[in-house]
Amino acid sequence: MSSELFDAMDYLEKEKGIDKNLLLEALEAALISAYKKNFNSATNVRVDINEQESTMKVLARKEIVEEVMDPQQEISLEEASGIDPNYDIEDVIEVEVTPMDFGRIAAQAAKQVVTQRVREAERGIIYGEYVDREEDVMTGIIQRKDPRFVYVNLGKIEARLPEGEQMPTETYEVHDRLKVFVTKVENSNKGPHIYVSRTHPGLLKRLFEMEVPEIYDGTVEVMSVAREAGDRSKISVYAQDQDIDPVGSCVGQRGQRVQTIVNELKGEKIDIVQWSEDPVEYVSNALSPSKVVEVLVDEEDKATTVIVPDYQLSLAIGKRGQNARLAAKLTGWKIDIKSESEAREQGLLSETAEVESDDLDEDLLED
Repeated sequence: MSSELFDAMDYLEKEKGIDKNLLLEALEAALISAYKKNFNSATNVRVDINEQESTMKVLARKEIVEEVMDPQQEISLEEASGIDPNYDIEDVIEVEVTPMDFGRIAAQAAKQVVTQRVREAERGIIYGEYVDREEDVMTGIIQRKDPRFVYVNLGKIEARLPEGEQMPTETYEVHDRLKVFVTKVENSNKGPHIYVSRTHPGLLKRLFEMEVPEIYDGTVEVMSVAREAGDRSKISVYAQDQDIDPVGSCVGQRGQRVQTIVNELKGEKIDIVQWSEDPVEYVSNALSPSKVVEVLVDEEDKATTVIVPDYQLSLAIGKRGQNARLAAKLTGWKIDIKSESEAREQGLLSETAEVESDDLDEDLLED
């Protein structure tokens, strides 16, 4: 066997990260199969590969018998004694049965094995590299499109952006660069497949982690994300250190941090609100930018009735109910919004809320 084969294996191990021992094991199995197929042999054989000497031998296991009935399976005691006089009847001996032209067959088998194992190993390496990137953001370049997917080149693999994960406000053109959220990495017979998204709430969370150092280092924590991709999102943040303003950290100086994310998402509006374990405060914050007069909490049903000034009702509900819907997703609380006048008629407004509402109206008149 040519030393070039072993040199090639050394190269593959060094450059491709393919274990040389695995290649040798696969080659041995292929050579055994080729021997049995080409020489019509059912003998229990093995292949001895000597890397140092660049040699290869086919060895058949045969039982020592007094009278040989099956030459492929048996060997006479006389012939075995010629190899080693210590052999006896019923012992098993390995005999070299390497054919004269086995080198040609070996070369063909080696080529097939190396090609197949390189392909499998590369797939395995790629899968191992990208499976750790699930729920992470990667930057890629659009390579092509079809009715079902936009295909994004992530370097060593082409990811699939399904139609349902594409933002309705975006147009995807070949050679465009964009950030995507890795939703799933799976291995198959045809190699690894990666699925990505532009609409997943995780994309927004990861973008904030990338843009806001306080989130990356854990000083500020993202508690929840609610998103209607391409239109509007809400994200709640919290800082255990009372001296840190989590909302201000995310907004950045003159809004630069959040604006970078808005630009990446092609103008998607983002509301950043302060998280609180108090549902009254949390729900009030989540309905930003509308003002809230009072929040009535039903702990048993995890529901709230939110009272807002009459002139803020449409703002609190939002276009097609979007603001209220996102606030409910963000907080995990059911939210029923009522105008102040409606609440008064139903006797829902407390005296404290009445006073606060009057103060709010006075402040607006002064402004």
